[in-house]
Amino acid sequence: MQKVKRILDIDLPPKQSAFLWGPRKIGKSFYLKDTFPDSLLFDFLKTDLVLEFTKRPSLLREQILAKSENLLKFPIILDEVQKVPPIMDEVHWLIENKGLSFILCGSSARKLKRGKANLLGGRAWRYEMFPLVTRELGDVDLLRILNQGMIPDHYLQDHYQKSLRGYIRDYLKEEVFDEGLTRNIPAFARFFDAVGYSHGELINYSNIARDCGVDAKTVKEYYQILIDTLLGRMVEPFKRKQSRQIITKAPKFYLFDVGVAGNMVKRHLLEEKGELFGKAFEHFIFTELAAHSSYSDLHYTINFWRTRSGQEVDFILDEGRIAVEIKGKSHIDSKDMKGLVAFIDEYSPQKALIVCNEKMERLHGEIRIYPWRKFLNDLWEGRII
Repeated sequence: MQKVKRILDIDLPPKQSAFLWGPRKIGKSFYLKDTFPDSLLFDFLKTDLVLEFTKRPSLLREQILAKSENLLKFPIILDEVQKVPPIMDEVHWLIENKGLSFILCGSSARKLKRGKANLLGGRAWRYEMFPLVTRELGDVDLLRILNQGMIPDHYLQDHYQKSLRGYIRDYLKEEVFDEGLTRNIPAFARFFDAVGYSHGELINYSNIARDCGVDAKTVKEYYQILIDTLLGRMVEPFKRKQSRQIITKAPKFYLFDVGVAGNMVKRHLLEEKGELFGKAFEHFIFTELAAHSSYSDLHYTINFWRTRSGQEVDFILDEGRIAVEIKGKSHIDSKDMKGLVAFIDEYSPQKALIVCNEKMERLHGEIRIYPWRKFLNDLWEGRII
């Protein structure tokens, strides 16, 4: 399998520590071993190590202090650190008293928080790793992305279906059930199925609760589990000023990977057109925006805008400065622009864009029609935001 150079850049000054969070199998461990080859590594995917350090957290301190000063000049990597919450006090002590640097890697801080583990009180910078992005791949096949997703093992192999199915099954088991994040396993499994079909739409907690056999409060907690385990993120409605015409309460939810979302609803796309293609295409562009917001260190907001009359813009970036509509079409006409025109009239954004499957970039009044490859290239080059 080919090696892909990731654009995440963890550049730590001396004595600075960091957390690296990201879903399973997106390449965090490989990245850290490749970027910090001389670092001391503790891999808590090893069960015996987890049992040993859970019973005696002080072993971490004793083993590290036995190492040479030359080795301890490099950041010490603790992989899957959420599996051993008690060692965080030892990490804190070693940072404060010995000036050591750590990279604490994991797929969720939720277990650490629930166990009231020491999260170092701001002493560690926070980084997040995403699935692959187009900037890391160069020329890409759109249907391959939408069907296989951008988890490295899935995108880079031809026989991806079993891997995708296994990933979803194992992720549920390992990340949610084995970590004890929820007790009602059947209800959460039904909720997970419902997420696939309501993905990218306004969330109706009551309807999902009814389908799962739990109350709406529990459904909200289930969504929070997905967010905390980095399986997805909420997109809140944009509201700079109060208006009776704006839907202000219901958010949308997007899973972290377009291939995972497609596999959950048994979607397989054969051509670049149709409603299912349009939904997957919108999701793909969202994942690129979310990754760019983090990797660029701009951390701009991503919202959506929708009125009660049905006018909508898919993504509003950076507190309303940029409005982006996603259309999985090869020809954009005036009716595709209605939402953007309404948003322009209301808020006067600096940029109004339609990202689509047209071949050439063009300008229609205040609206720029963007071929998606050109848009993503300009996004990563810093020309969009």
